[in-house]
Amino acid sequence: MTTRSLDGVRVVDLSSFVAGPTAGRILAELGADVIRVDPIGGAVDGGRWPLAESGASLYWTGLNQAKRSVAVDLRSDDGRAVVTDLIAEAGIVLENAARASWLAHDVLTARRPDLIHLHIAGNADGSPAVDYTVNAAVGLPLMTGPVDGTVPVNHVLPAWDLLTGVQAALGIVAALRRRDRTGEGAYLELALEDVAVSAVASMGWLAEAEDRGAGRERQGNALYGSYGSDFATADGRAVMVVGLTAGQWRGLVEVTGTAEVFAALERHRGLRFADEGDRYAARDEITAILRPWFAARTLAEIEKELSGSRVLWAPYRTMDEVAAREYAVIERVEQPGVGAVPTARSPLRWDGAYTGARPAPQHGQHTREVLAELGLGDGSIDALLDAQAGTPAPSARPDGA
Repeated sequence: MTTRSLDGVRVVDLSSFVAGPTAGRILAELGADVIRVDPIGGAVDGGRWPLAESGASLYWTGLNQAKRSVAVDLRSDDGRAVVTDLIAEAGIVLENAARASWLAHDVLTARRPDLIHLHIAGNADGSPAVDYTVNAAVGLPLMTGPVDGTVPVNHVLPAWDLLTGVQAALGIVAALRRRDRTGEGAYLELALEDVAVSAVASMGWLAEAEDRGAGRERQGNALYGSYGSDFATADGRAVMVVGLTAGQWRGLVEVTGTAEVFAALERHRGLRFADEGDRYAARDEITAILRPWFAARTLAEIEKELSGSRVLWAPYRTMDEVAAREYAVIERVEQPGVGAVPTARSPLRWDGAYTGARPAPQHGQHTREVLAELGLGDGSIDALLDAQAGTPAPSARPDGA
Protein backbone atom coordinates (compact mmCIF):
# COMPACT_ATOMS: atom_id res chain seq x y z
CA MET A 1 0.00 0.00 0.00
CA THR A 2 1.78 3.12 -1.18
CA THR A 3 -0.58 5.59 0.51
CA ARG A 4 -2.03 4.71 3.88
CA SER A 5 -5.64 5.66 4.49
CA LEU A 6 -5.02 8.15 7.32
CA ASP A 7 -1.99 9.89 5.82
CA GLY A 8 -2.28 13.60 6.65
CA VAL A 9 -4.31 13.03 9.83
CA ARG A 10 -2.72 14.07 13.13
CA VAL A 11 -3.82 12.74 16.53
CA VAL A 12 -2.64 13.83 19.97
CA ASP A 13 -2.53 10.81 22.28
CA LEU A 14 -2.68 11.71 25.98
CA SER A 15 -3.63 8.23 27.16
CA SER A 16 -1.91 5.58 29.22
CA PHE A 17 -2.16 1.85 29.96
CA VAL A 18 -3.82 -0.31 27.28
CA ALA A 19 -7.07 0.98 25.76
CA GLY A 20 -6.03 4.46 24.67
CA PRO A 21 -2.53 3.51 23.49
CA THR A 22 -4.07 0.64 21.51
CA ALA A 23 -6.38 3.08 19.74
CA GLY A 24 -3.46 5.39 19.00
CA ARG A 25 -1.36 2.52 17.68
CA ILE A 26 -4.16 1.38 15.36
CA LEU A 27 -4.52 4.91 13.98
CA ALA A 28 -0.74 5.19 13.53
CA GLU A 29 -0.67 1.87 11.66
CA LEU A 30 -3.32 3.30 9.34
CA GLY A 31 -1.08 6.23 8.56
CA ALA A 32 -2.01 8.91 11.10
CA ASP A 33 0.73 11.01 12.69
CA VAL A 34 0.04 10.03 16.31
CA ILE A 35 1.90 12.20 18.80
CA ARG A 36 2.05 10.67 22.26
CA VAL A 37 2.35 13.37 24.91
CA ASP A 38 3.83 12.27 28.24
CA PRO A 39 4.85 14.06 31.41
CA ILE A 40 8.50 14.63 32.20
CA GLY A 41 10.01 11.40 33.48
CA GLY A 42 7.44 9.25 31.69
CA ALA A 43 3.82 8.32 32.15
CA VAL A 44 2.50 6.08 34.92
CA ASP A 45 2.62 3.09 32.56
CA GLY A 46 6.09 3.81 31.20
CA GLY A 47 7.81 1.11 33.24
CA ARG A 48 5.24 -1.68 33.30
CA TRP A 49 6.31 -5.28 32.95
CA PRO A 50 7.41 -7.16 30.93
CA LEU A 51 10.81 -5.48 30.83
CA ALA A 52 13.76 -5.99 28.51
CA GLU A 53 17.20 -6.71 29.97
CA SER A 54 17.93 -3.00 29.52
CA GLY A 55 15.04 -2.18 31.83
CA ALA A 56 12.89 -0.74 29.02
CA SER A 57 9.22 -1.67 29.13
CA LEU A 58 8.31 -4.11 26.36
CA TYR A 59 4.69 -3.42 27.31
CA TRP A 60 5.06 0.31 26.60
CA THR A 61 7.03 -0.12 23.39
CA GLY A 62 4.56 -2.68 22.08
CA LEU A 63 1.54 -0.45 22.65
CA ASN A 64 3.15 2.74 21.35
CA GLN A 65 4.88 1.66 18.19
CA ALA A 66 4.72 3.89 15.11
CA LYS A 67 4.03 7.05 17.17
CA ARG A 68 6.07 10.16 17.90
CA SER A 69 6.82 11.17 21.48
CA VAL A 70 6.69 14.58 23.12
CA ALA A 71 7.58 15.10 26.79
CA VAL A 72 6.37 18.26 28.55
CA ASP A 73 5.61 19.35 32.10
CA LEU A 74 1.86 18.80 32.20
CA ARG A 75 1.59 20.51 35.59
CA SER A 76 2.99 23.83 34.39
CA ASP A 77 1.00 26.53 32.61
CA ASP A 78 3.60 26.69 29.84
CA GLY A 79 3.54 22.93 29.31
CA ARG A 80 -0.25 22.80 29.19
CA ALA A 81 -0.34 25.76 26.80
CA VAL A 82 1.98 23.95 24.41
CA VAL A 83 -0.16 20.81 24.54
CA THR A 84 -3.32 22.86 24.00
CA ASP A 85 -1.68 24.45 20.96
CA LEU A 86 -0.75 21.01 19.69
CA ILE A 87 -4.32 19.73 20.14
CA ALA A 88 -5.73 22.77 18.37
CA GLU A 89 -3.33 22.26 15.46
CA ALA A 90 -4.00 18.50 15.20
CA GLY A 91 -7.78 18.69 15.60
CA ILE A 92 -8.02 15.23 17.19
CA VAL A 93 -7.23 14.27 20.77
CA LEU A 94 -7.45 10.93 22.56
CA GLU A 95 -7.16 10.90 26.36
CA ASN A 96 -8.10 9.06 29.54
CA ALA A 97 -7.15 11.81 31.99
CA ALA A 98 -8.99 11.98 35.29
CA ARG A 99 -11.21 14.91 34.27
CA ALA A 100 -8.39 17.42 34.06
CA SER A 101 -10.01 20.86 33.79
CA TRP A 102 -7.53 22.10 31.19
CA LEU A 103 -8.57 19.19 28.94
CA ALA A 104 -12.30 19.91 29.30
CA HIS A 105 -14.02 19.78 25.93
CA ASP A 106 -15.37 23.32 26.10
CA VAL A 107 -11.89 24.64 26.90
CA LEU A 108 -10.38 22.83 23.93
CA THR A 109 -13.16 23.70 21.48
CA ALA A 110 -12.71 27.37 22.33
CA ARG A 111 -9.43 26.93 20.44
CA ARG A 112 -10.61 24.44 17.81
CA PRO A 113 -14.40 24.40 17.28
CA ASP A 114 -14.34 21.32 15.02
CA LEU A 115 -12.22 19.29 17.45
CA ILE A 116 -12.68 15.52 17.61
CA HIS A 117 -12.18 14.63 21.26
CA LEU A 118 -12.40 11.07 22.59
CA HIS A 119 -12.33 10.46 26.34
CA ILE A 120 -11.87 6.94 27.71
CA ALA A 121 -13.18 6.18 31.19
CA GLY A 122 -13.32 3.11 33.39
CA ASN A 123 -16.97 2.97 34.43
CA ALA A 124 -19.85 4.62 32.60
CA ASP A 125 -20.45 7.03 35.51
CA GLY A 126 -16.89 8.31 35.17
CA SER A 127 -15.48 6.51 38.20
CA PRO A 128 -12.13 4.77 37.72
CA ALA A 129 -11.83 1.14 36.71
CA VAL A 130 -9.39 -1.12 34.89
CA ASP A 131 -9.92 -4.20 32.76
CA TYR A 132 -9.45 -6.56 35.68
CA THR A 133 -12.10 -4.88 37.85
CA VAL A 134 -14.52 -4.53 34.94
CA ASN A 135 -14.08 -8.20 34.05
CA ALA A 136 -14.95 -9.22 37.60
CA ALA A 137 -17.99 -6.95 37.61
CA VAL A 138 -19.48 -8.43 34.42
CA GLY A 139 -19.40 -11.99 35.75
CA LEU A 140 -16.80 -13.76 33.62
CA PRO A 141 -14.43 -14.99 36.36
CA LEU A 142 -17.34 -16.92 37.89
CA MET A 143 -17.99 -18.60 34.52
CA THR A 144 -14.32 -19.49 34.05
CA GLY A 145 -12.29 -22.35 35.46
CA PRO A 146 -12.78 -26.00 36.44
CA VAL A 147 -16.32 -27.35 36.57
CA ASP A 148 -15.97 -28.08 40.29
CA GLY A 149 -14.24 -24.79 41.06
CA THR A 150 -15.59 -22.45 43.72
CA VAL A 151 -13.32 -19.40 43.40
CA PRO A 152 -13.19 -16.76 40.65
CA VAL A 153 -10.71 -17.40 37.83
CA ASN A 154 -9.44 -14.27 36.12
CA HIS A 155 -8.49 -14.17 32.46
CA VAL A 156 -4.92 -12.99 31.79
CA LEU A 157 -5.78 -11.17 28.56
CA PRO A 158 -7.08 -7.58 29.08
CA ALA A 159 -9.79 -8.15 26.50
CA TRP A 160 -11.96 -5.15 27.45
CA ASP A 161 -8.98 -2.82 27.17
CA LEU A 162 -8.16 -4.14 23.71
CA LEU A 163 -11.78 -4.00 22.53
CA THR A 164 -12.11 -0.48 23.92
CA GLY A 165 -9.01 0.51 21.96
CA VAL A 166 -10.54 -0.82 18.75
CA GLN A 167 -13.85 0.93 19.47
CA ALA A 168 -12.00 4.18 20.20
CA ALA A 169 -10.09 4.04 16.92
CA LEU A 170 -13.33 3.27 15.06
CA GLY A 171 -15.07 6.17 16.80
CA ILE A 172 -12.35 8.60 15.80
CA VAL A 173 -12.40 7.42 12.18
CA ALA A 174 -16.21 7.74 12.11
CA ALA A 175 -16.05 11.24 13.61
CA LEU A 176 -13.38 12.20 11.11
CA ARG A 177 -15.60 10.96 8.29
CA ARG A 178 -18.48 13.10 9.62
CA ARG A 179 -16.24 16.16 10.00
CA ASP A 180 -15.03 15.77 6.43
CA ARG A 181 -18.67 15.77 5.26
CA THR A 182 -20.22 18.37 7.58
CA GLY A 183 -17.39 20.32 9.22
CA GLU A 184 -18.66 19.30 12.68
CA GLY A 185 -16.42 18.15 15.48
CA ALA A 186 -17.41 15.58 18.10
CA TYR A 187 -17.02 14.76 21.77
CA LEU A 188 -16.96 11.00 22.23
CA GLU A 189 -16.96 9.15 25.56
CA LEU A 190 -16.14 5.48 25.85
CA ALA A 191 -16.11 3.43 29.05
CA LEU A 192 -14.53 0.02 29.53
CA GLU A 193 -17.62 -0.98 31.49
CA ASP A 194 -19.92 -0.15 28.56
CA VAL A 195 -17.73 -2.08 26.14
CA ALA A 196 -17.76 -5.14 28.41
CA VAL A 197 -21.50 -5.05 29.15
CA SER A 198 -22.25 -4.47 25.47
CA ALA A 199 -20.14 -7.50 24.55
CA VAL A 200 -21.75 -9.91 27.00
CA ALA A 201 -25.19 -8.65 26.02
CA SER A 202 -24.38 -9.12 22.32
CA MET A 203 -23.44 -12.75 23.02
CA GLY A 204 -26.90 -13.33 24.49
CA TRP A 205 -25.51 -13.99 27.95
CA LEU A 206 -27.61 -11.38 29.77
CA ALA A 207 -30.79 -12.58 28.10
CA GLU A 208 -29.84 -16.17 28.99
CA ALA A 209 -29.29 -15.27 32.64
CA GLU A 210 -32.58 -13.37 32.82
CA ASP A 211 -34.42 -16.26 31.19
CA ARG A 212 -32.88 -18.89 33.46
CA GLY A 213 -32.91 -16.79 36.58
CA ALA A 214 -29.30 -17.80 37.22
CA GLY A 215 -25.83 -17.36 35.81
CA ARG A 216 -24.24 -19.97 33.61
CA GLU A 217 -22.34 -22.75 35.37
CA ARG A 218 -18.64 -23.28 34.75
CA GLN A 219 -17.77 -25.30 31.68
CA GLY A 220 -14.10 -26.04 32.28
CA ASN A 221 -12.53 -26.28 28.83
CA ALA A 222 -15.74 -27.50 27.21
CA LEU A 223 -17.29 -25.45 24.40
CA TYR A 224 -20.67 -24.21 25.56
CA GLY A 225 -23.56 -25.25 23.35
CA SER A 226 -21.52 -27.45 21.02
CA TYR A 227 -18.61 -29.85 21.35
CA GLY A 228 -15.04 -28.97 22.25
CA SER A 229 -12.58 -30.33 24.78
CA ASP A 230 -8.91 -30.50 25.67
CA PHE A 231 -7.04 -33.80 25.46
CA ALA A 232 -3.71 -34.98 26.83
CA THR A 233 -1.27 -36.60 24.39
CA ALA A 234 1.09 -39.54 24.84
CA ASP A 235 4.11 -37.24 25.11
CA GLY A 236 2.74 -34.99 27.83
CA ARG A 237 1.35 -32.27 25.60
CA ALA A 238 -2.25 -31.14 25.22
CA VAL A 239 -4.53 -30.22 22.33
CA MET A 240 -7.85 -28.42 22.00
CA VAL A 241 -10.31 -30.11 19.66
CA VAL A 242 -13.59 -28.60 18.43
CA GLY A 243 -16.49 -30.12 16.51
CA LEU A 244 -18.51 -26.96 16.02
CA THR A 245 -20.37 -27.83 12.81
CA ALA A 246 -21.89 -31.12 11.72
CA GLY A 247 -19.15 -31.48 9.11
CA GLN A 248 -16.39 -30.90 11.62
CA TRP A 249 -17.99 -33.43 13.95
CA ARG A 250 -18.12 -36.03 11.18
CA GLY A 251 -14.46 -35.39 10.45
CA LEU A 252 -13.56 -35.99 14.09
CA VAL A 253 -15.53 -39.24 14.16
CA GLU A 254 -13.95 -40.46 10.91
CA VAL A 255 -10.35 -39.70 11.95
CA THR A 256 -10.74 -41.37 15.33
CA GLY A 257 -12.67 -44.39 13.98
CA THR A 258 -15.43 -44.00 16.54
CA ALA A 259 -18.52 -44.01 14.30
CA GLU A 260 -19.98 -47.25 15.67
CA VAL A 261 -19.43 -46.27 19.29
CA PHE A 262 -21.12 -42.90 18.81
CA ALA A 263 -24.00 -44.46 16.89
CA ALA A 264 -24.62 -46.73 19.88
CA LEU A 265 -24.39 -43.75 22.27
CA GLU A 266 -26.91 -41.81 20.16
CA ARG A 267 -29.38 -44.70 20.36
CA HIS A 268 -28.80 -45.10 24.09
CA ARG A 269 -29.27 -41.40 24.86
CA GLY A 270 -31.91 -40.71 22.22
CA LEU A 271 -29.72 -37.98 20.72
CA ARG A 272 -28.50 -36.92 17.26
CA PHE A 273 -24.89 -35.80 17.29
CA ALA A 274 -25.41 -33.97 14.01
CA ASP A 275 -27.10 -31.43 16.31
CA GLU A 276 -24.60 -29.33 18.27
CA GLY A 277 -26.90 -29.04 21.27
CA ASP A 278 -27.02 -32.83 21.54
CA ARG A 279 -23.24 -32.98 21.32
CA TYR A 280 -23.06 -30.53 24.18
CA ALA A 281 -25.54 -32.55 26.25
CA ALA A 282 -23.37 -35.67 25.86
CA ARG A 283 -20.02 -33.85 26.10
CA ASP A 284 -18.70 -35.87 29.04
CA GLU A 285 -19.47 -39.22 27.38
CA ILE A 286 -18.04 -38.01 24.07
CA THR A 287 -14.83 -36.86 25.73
CA ALA A 288 -14.46 -40.17 27.56
CA ILE A 289 -14.78 -42.06 24.26
CA LEU A 290 -12.28 -39.85 22.41
CA ARG A 291 -9.70 -39.51 25.20
CA PRO A 292 -7.93 -42.87 24.62
CA TRP A 293 -7.34 -42.03 20.93
CA PHE A 294 -5.44 -38.87 21.84
CA ALA A 295 -3.71 -40.42 24.86
CA ALA A 296 -2.22 -43.15 22.65
CA ARG A 297 -0.58 -40.70 20.24
CA THR A 298 2.16 -38.10 20.43
CA LEU A 299 1.51 -34.54 19.36
CA ALA A 300 3.39 -35.15 16.11
CA GLU A 301 1.29 -38.22 15.37
CA ILE A 302 -1.93 -36.34 16.10
CA GLU A 303 -0.86 -33.50 13.82
CA LYS A 304 -0.12 -35.95 11.02
CA GLU A 305 -3.49 -37.70 11.33
CA LEU A 306 -5.57 -34.52 11.69
CA SER A 307 -3.83 -32.56 8.92
CA GLY A 308 -6.12 -32.27 5.93
CA SER A 309 -9.18 -33.36 7.89
CA ARG A 310 -12.15 -31.13 8.73
CA VAL A 311 -11.33 -31.31 12.43
CA LEU A 312 -10.72 -27.98 14.19
CA TRP A 313 -7.81 -28.41 16.56
CA ALA A 314 -4.68 -26.75 17.89
CA PRO A 315 -1.89 -27.69 20.27
CA TYR A 316 -1.53 -25.84 23.54
CA ARG A 317 1.70 -23.85 23.24
CA THR A 318 3.79 -21.93 25.74
CA MET A 319 4.50 -18.30 24.93
CA ASP A 320 8.16 -19.04 24.17
CA GLU A 321 7.00 -21.64 21.63
CA VAL A 322 4.74 -19.04 20.03
CA ALA A 323 7.62 -16.54 19.95
CA ALA A 324 9.80 -19.08 18.16
CA ARG A 325 7.29 -19.63 15.36
CA GLU A 326 7.13 -17.62 12.15
CA TYR A 327 4.01 -15.55 11.53
CA ALA A 328 3.57 -13.24 8.57
CA VAL A 329 2.07 -10.57 10.85
CA ILE A 330 5.25 -10.49 12.97
CA GLU A 331 8.24 -8.40 11.95
CA ARG A 332 11.52 -7.80 13.75
CA VAL A 333 12.27 -4.15 14.29
CA GLU A 334 15.17 -2.36 15.91
CA GLN A 335 13.66 -0.87 19.06
CA PRO A 336 15.73 1.97 20.56
CA GLY A 337 16.89 1.06 24.05
CA VAL A 338 16.01 -2.60 23.57
CA GLY A 339 17.48 -3.97 20.34
CA ALA A 340 15.88 -6.17 17.70
CA VAL A 341 12.48 -7.38 18.91
CA PRO A 342 9.54 -9.18 17.30
CA THR A 343 6.53 -6.90 16.99
CA ALA A 344 3.27 -6.96 15.10
CA ARG A 345 2.38 -5.32 11.86
CA SER A 346 -1.22 -4.18 11.52
CA PRO A 347 -3.28 -7.37 11.06
CA LEU A 348 -5.19 -5.60 8.28
CA ARG A 349 -3.92 -6.68 4.87
CA TRP A 350 -4.38 -4.15 2.06
CA ASP A 351 -4.63 -5.79 -1.35
CA GLY A 352 -3.05 -8.90 0.11
CA ALA A 353 -0.14 -7.16 1.84
CA TYR A 354 0.66 -6.17 5.42
CA THR A 355 1.98 -2.70 6.19
CA GLY A 356 5.41 -2.56 7.77
CA ALA A 357 5.85 -2.33 11.52
CA ARG A 358 7.68 0.61 13.05
CA PRO A 359 9.33 0.89 16.47
CA ALA A 360 8.00 2.88 19.39
CA PRO A 361 9.71 6.19 20.09
CA GLN A 362 11.97 6.83 23.02
CA HIS A 363 10.44 9.01 25.70
CA GLY A 364 10.42 12.61 24.47
CA GLN A 365 12.32 11.72 21.31
CA HIS A 366 10.39 14.11 19.07
CA THR A 367 9.77 16.99 21.49
CA ARG A 368 11.96 19.52 19.71
CA GLU A 369 10.81 18.38 16.26
CA VAL A 370 7.09 18.68 17.08
CA LEU A 371 7.44 22.00 18.88
CA ALA A 372 9.25 23.39 15.84
CA GLU A 373 6.34 22.22 13.67
CA LEU A 374 4.07 24.29 15.92
CA GLY A 375 6.07 27.34 14.92
CA LEU A 376 8.13 27.76 18.10
CA GLY A 377 11.57 29.14 17.51
CA ASP A 378 14.75 27.63 18.89
CA GLY A 379 14.87 30.18 21.71
CA SER A 380 11.34 29.44 22.88
CA ILE A 381 11.93 25.69 22.68
CA ASP A 382 15.19 25.99 24.63
CA ALA A 383 13.48 28.10 27.30
CA LEU A 384 10.66 25.58 27.69
CA LEU A 385 13.00 22.61 27.88
CA ASP A 386 15.27 24.38 30.33
CA ALA A 387 12.30 25.19 32.57
CA GLN A 388 11.30 21.51 32.51
CA ALA A 389 14.71 20.21 33.47
CA GLY A 390 14.55 18.34 36.76
CA THR A 391 10.75 18.22 36.85
CA PRO A 392 9.66 14.97 38.60
CA ALA A 393 7.15 12.61 37.02
CA PRO A 394 3.61 13.20 38.28
CA SER A 395 1.41 10.51 39.82
CA ALA A 396 -1.68 11.36 37.79
CA ARG A 397 -4.47 8.81 37.81
CA PRO A 398 -6.07 7.86 34.49
CA ASP A 399 -9.79 7.16 34.37
CA GLY A 400 -9.49 3.87 32.55
CA ALA A 401 -6.74 1.59 31.40
